[in-house]
Amino acid sequence: MGKYRFETDEHELFRTTIRKFLQKEAEPYYEQWEEDRMIPLNFWKNMGDMGFLCPHVEEKYGGLDLDFSYSLIILEELERIGTSLIGIGLHSDIVTPYIESYGTKKQKEKWLPGCVTGDNITAVAMTEPGTGSDLANIKTTAIRDGDHFIVNGQKTFITNGIQADLILVVVKTDPDAQPKHKGVSLLMVEADSPGFSRGRKLNKVGLHAQDTAELYFEDCRVPKENLIGKDGKGFTYLMEKLQQERLVVAVSGQVASEDMLEMTLEYVKSRKAFGRTVGSFQNSQFKLAEIATQVELGRSFLESLIEDHIAGKDIVSKVSMAKYWLTDTAKQIANECMQLHGGYGYMEEYKIARRFRDTPVAAIYAGSNEIMKSIIAKNIGL
Repeated sequence: MGKYRFETDEHELFRTTIRKFLQKEAEPYYEQWEEDRMIPLNFWKNMGDMGFLCPHVEEKYGGLDLDFSYSLIILEELERIGTSLIGIGLHSDIVTPYIESYGTKKQKEKWLPGCVTGDNITAVAMTEPGTGSDLANIKTTAIRDGDHFIVNGQKTFITNGIQADLILVVVKTDPDAQPKHKGVSLLMVEADSPGFSRGRKLNKVGLHAQDTAELYFEDCRVPKENLIGKDGKGFTYLMEKLQQERLVVAVSGQVASEDMLEMTLEYVKSRKAFGRTVGSFQNSQFKLAEIATQVELGRSFLESLIEDHIAGKDIVSKVSMAKYWLTDTAKQIANECMQLHGGYGYMEEYKIARRFRDTPVAAIYAGSNEIMKSIIAKNIGL
């Protein structure tokens, strides 16, 4: 895995520290977590103790006040262990920024310190059984009743859904608003709220250690103080934050591709067929040359986007390109690398098998790749 242009000695030390931490605290247990279908809470707490959760949060709320470049290093090192750790990136770099950007001082004081320590695990609940990327048409309502909102509805495919203490729920506070997106708001629902319940832990093709759930809200009473930002501004906030969410997924796709290239190169150099190594055949060489080229192009593109994102630039089109292209490429690479492993690639004890299972969903979540292409098409004038 290459080094970014902007990486300093401090970044390098930070990377070494988290890599050693994960080699000790995650790698030896990861297979068991996959079998258990859950990342244990003590791992979250250990991450918090080391300062690896929400490092961007201000020091007064317990964070390290670091920029996105440090979050990036954490995301990359987590992905090197396995994609089932995506819930940690979602917590740190997708959900918590909503509290930081749009929350009141009181909300920040109440929730952010626990987000940093791992005592508050977060989730974001957008998707519904009948609504995926079409957020303007969600059905979950939050109707004002005195000092509370009464929430009714159902959410599904929610990352961290089983263990979350705080769920950022996308709701309709004005179901009759025209245009529809003006009725969307964001509401933080605490897990002990009356009327909130978790459904089953969903049984997925891959990402086995990552808890994904259905959530139910039946006359769920949520204090009006839990509204994030302004009533009716939820859709705007989501659009503002989706750039970073999709960048996070693009990073995951890139690192997965790099990891697959590395493990496959190692395998073909040692595995023999017809009296010679698999890597000595022209087909293997050409395939891996193509993959190495895709990986190099992906990293160069991603590096430029990360620099622009840290600089605060609006790069929605390019991030949409990166999210779709890097995750589609990772799917293709998973297929090619499994083939190069032969029959062993289909065995669970080989990491490529897990990559093959875990990789495809990145083209679906955080806005499907078809949605990414729609955004790009619109932004190039079509």
